[in-house]
Parts: sequence; structure tokens; C-alpha cells
Amino acid sequence: MQVLNFGSLNIDYVYQQTHIVRPGETLGSRSMQVHPGGKGANQSAALGLAGVAVKHAGRIAKDGEWLLAHLQKSGVDTTFIDTDAEHTGHAIIQVDDHGENAIILFGGGNQSIEEEHVEKVIQSYQPNDILLLQNEINNIPLIMRKAAEQGMKIYFNPAPYEDAIRDFPLDLVSCFILNETEGAGLSEALEMEEVLENLHKQYPQADIVLTLGGDGVLFKSADERIQVPANKVEVVDTTAAGDTFIGYFIASRINGMNAEQSLKRACAAAGIAVGRAGALESVPNPEEVDALL
Repeated sequence: MQVLNFGSLNIDYVYQQTHIVRPGETLGSRSMQVHPGGKGANQSAALGLAGVAVKHAGRIAKDGEWLLAHLQKSGVDTTFIDTDAEHTGHAIIQVDDHGENAIILFGGGNQSIEEEHVEKVIQSYQPNDILLLQNEINNIPLIMRKAAEQGMKIYFNPAPYEDAIRDFPLDLVSCFILNETEGAGLSEALEMEEVLENLHKQYPQADIVLTLGGDGVLFKSADERIQVPANKVEVVDTTAAGDTFIGYFIASRINGMNAEQSLKRACAAAGIAVGRAGALESVPNPEEVDALL
């Protein structure tokens, strides 16, 4: 089984502040750091560190070529990353004293994925190989359809959420992994149990993984419902915690763990990530994760 992550690659500019900037406010920052990031890159790093052979497909510019080394260090194959974009995507990330964040994204190469590139990449895969997608690149409906034609299993993290996602061919998705905001948007419900049930009714073909931050995670499939609590940790920076969860959840499933075991392992990994600053660099290795189980 091969894993392809067709996703974003960003340069993250991280600002440590007392609180998230309010409308009309000018606020000084205590520090500024530059990190590799992007939901796609973070999730590929988590998959690679968790021991899965994963290839990342995406697009950057010359100023982002240093991102490749970080992915490769995490065990990610970067063969399918184009380096001819005009700009590399980047994010401006505010992190407050409680570890919460607010993020502004500039798409750059993430929003210039070409159909020819999609077709070239997808044709390398076979039935039952896994495709992982987020919502930080363009041409997602095309990628989904091409993957489905190849018989691939599609794991979709609809982040960041926007109403246009409802028009994607979501009936092709094998597993949704989403947080409270994304779940509420996609299900048009607010209470999390209702979100879970609505999504299961709308997409009965798919497993639903609904992450709840400090309250853990809910899981619903055709034949089981599972709830797993979050690991109690001191929060430093929540950036990439969800991405870490996703990488470790998929890796655990690929390695033969059942849903509950995979959820617990993913929660442990995410708990370690929130105790560290940065995005891609906060993803733990499997020895650290398994020591908590």
C-alpha cells in the first residue's frame, strides 16, 4: 500500500504575543520565528515519522526549497514536489500566552497546482493506495476524481473550512478527519453528537473522525462508535497538533491497529505536539508516542 499526500507547503512566520490581535489594534510581538509548515507538509511529516512510506505532491518556489530537506529528514519522499511556482505559500501565525493561535494564509504555489501535474502523479498509484487531502491547495475536486478512477482510498481533512467544500465530490471520500469548526460547517449542526450523526447520515460510506481539542475525539463508522479522551498536557503551541493527529491516525491504521488503538495513539502524538513550539518541527517520533501508551 502506497500513501500520497497531495497538499500544501508553507513557510510559517510565527509571532509570540500576549493575545491575538483585535480589529483595529496594533500589537507588538515578543519574538518572530520562521518554521517549515503547511497542513499538507505537517501531515506528511507525521506520516513519515510514524513509519509510513509517504510521497508528498505539491508546488513551491525557489525560496521554499529548504522545505524539502525538512520533509526528507522526516522520511517523506519529495519526488512529486514541483519547484517552479512564482511564490511559495506562507502563513502568518499569532500564538498567544495560552498557546492558542490565529493564522493568515497566502496560497502561492499551493494555489497553482496544474491538471497536468495531477494526472502525472495520480497515474503512479494503484487500487487501495491512500490519498490524503486538505483544503489548502486548488483543484481538489479534480484530484479526488482522478484518485477515485484509480481506485484509491481518499482521506480528507476539510481544513480550512469553506462552504465551497460542499460542492466537492464528497461521496468519493473514505474517511473524513475534521475538527469542531469543520464538522459544524459541513454538517450544519452545532452540538458535536449531532455533527457526528449528521455527517454519518450524509456520507454513510465514510468513517468520521471528529477531533474536539482538549475533549478528545469522536469516531463513527458503519458498525462502531468510539470516544477517546485527550491526553492532559501543558499547552505551548497548538499549531500542527491536528496535523500530527491525522498522520499518526492514518499510520496506525495502515500498520494494522484497530480504530480505538489508532485514535489513542494519535491523541498521544497530538498531546506531545501541543507541548512544543512550531509546526512541522513539533511532530514527535514514534518512540516518544508509544512510551505514553
